Amino acid sequence: MIIFPQRRFSLNCARGCHQRIRDRWDLTLECIRRYYQGEDSPIFKSLLKDKAFFDLFVDFKGYVDFFFLQDCVSEDYRKVNLWLGNDFFEKNPVPQNADEYLTFIGKEYDFLNKRNRRILNFKINM
Repeated sequence: MIIFPQRRFSLNCARGCHQRIRDRWDLTLECIRRYYQGEDSPIFKSLLKDKAFFDLFVDFKGYVDFFFLQDCVSEDYRKVNLWLGNDFFEKNPVPQNADEYLTFIGKEYDFLNKRNRRILNFKINM
């Protein structure tokens, strides 16, 4: 689970409703990465409203590490791994056919399984 501050027209609402993100976690994480770099994104204004929250993690690496999201990014934390396609915010992010859907869901489940193992290993090693 990933938490976001709750408020009217929240980040969670913005990411779910924006036509270039449509609730995709990989695209949301790219927006968060860009926020920490001071770069624009489709939901940059919503991210700015939650500056105090994101400041808690200091930087993108801190955010990724806190929420066990390492399997969503490159080793150097400079790139977010997309689950479908290779362009950020250029076209409709929703899978357009069965093959795209299966690719997307496969990558999403792969991430979830890896993240769950990462969390379990953290808990075991506490």
